[in-house]
Amino acid sequence: MYHCLTNVRLYWRNFGIGPSVISCVDQGHRFLHWLFLLGRYKRNENVWIFSATALTALKMPKPAALCALLIVSLPFSVAQLNTLAQAAGKKYFGTATDNPELTNTAYVAQLGNTADFHQLTAANSMKWDATEPSRGTFTFSGGDAIVSQAQAHGQLIRGHNCVWHNQLPSWVTSGGFNNATLLSIVQTHCGTLVGHYKGKILSWDVINEPFNDDGTFRQSVFFTTTGTAYIATALRAARAADPAAKLYINDFNIEGTGAKSTAMANLVKQLKAQGVPIDGIGIQTHLIVGEVPSTFQQNLQNFANLGVEVALTELDVRMTLPSTAALLAQQQKDYQTVIAACKAVSACVGVTLWDWTDKFSWVPGTFAGQGAACPWDQNFVKKSAYQGIVNGWS
Repeated sequence: MYHCLTNVRLYWRNFGIGPSVISCVDQGHRFLHWLFLLGRYKRNENVWIFSATALTALKMPKPAALCALLIVSLPFSVAQLNTLAQAAGKKYFGTATDNPELTNTAYVAQLGNTADFHQLTAANSMKWDATEPSRGTFTFSGGDAIVSQAQAHGQLIRGHNCVWHNQLPSWVTSGGFNNATLLSIVQTHCGTLVGHYKGKILSWDVINEPFNDDGTFRQSVFFTTTGTAYIATALRAARAADPAAKLYINDFNIEGTGAKSTAMANLVKQLKAQGVPIDGIGIQTHLIVGEVPSTFQQNLQNFANLGVEVALTELDVRMTLPSTAALLAQQQKDYQTVIAACKAVSACVGVTLWDWTDKFSWVPGTFAGQGAACPWDQNFVKKSAYQGIVNGWS
């Protein structure tokens, strides 16, 4: 009889998904063989079929011939970005996704691979234009689909976002509302959106991208009409709608120290001093190959020292195309550096990719001539960036 341990997850490339695998060792803990678990339902005469999540220590006969066949014939590699993140004390490793992608079966199979991803972010379907296209008329079908996808696999969900200067319906941007009316609109929108998903969302990007790169406030319709009052209004509405959700302010170009990071820190200090609920800072982490700030880890710690948690919310590392071996090697190092920084800062609770495959990356459509930003390529094949993430957690 042999003990079979469930602390190992492997990846069978032929399937394009992350099936469960267990390691069989004898009582002397000498490696014997790998058993591939095909499912969770039954045992037949040729193979044992179990639920890996249900196993802790199982005694079973040694199926030597089967094990010998599998160890010789199965091409596999370690697939455990989330497993490693959680082993490092983090809540999750996750990815953004978007509704059109859910029609791609191979994509969805990997999206549900919880060895890699324990958290999903809806890239677009919870934004203002998608959820309140006309005043007082709310639609949640797109966001609901992402939530259902996550819940089907026991994955956590990040809400994104309540208030942003972009992807706003024209009734907001061109409404000509006065201060009091616009604050009421913000309160209603945030309260309704967060309330709809009450109990389902781990954390919300309540305020998205409030700053210019020089640390001044962005001249959005919200700021030009209400000053900074919209920020507190949105955060308070979100807290009232779902007291359990963690509330974040999320921005880009705050990876290293500088004027924008200082402005973010000062805003958080002010909000906390005023008793406004704020739980975290989201660092988007859209990076360029070879340009990870040298102060990245220190800046994460600086934010953590404010008494809030931090999360890397939209990670990718883009390069000028075509990609080269040298660029891909540097990208691997950059991913490793970023992940290692999160690992080193206890208040960094998790990391989210801004989608996991180059096939659906936002980069080529936004930055002309750039791309290859994700850990998987266009064909869902892992790049060396994947190993960089593994190394960062290890």
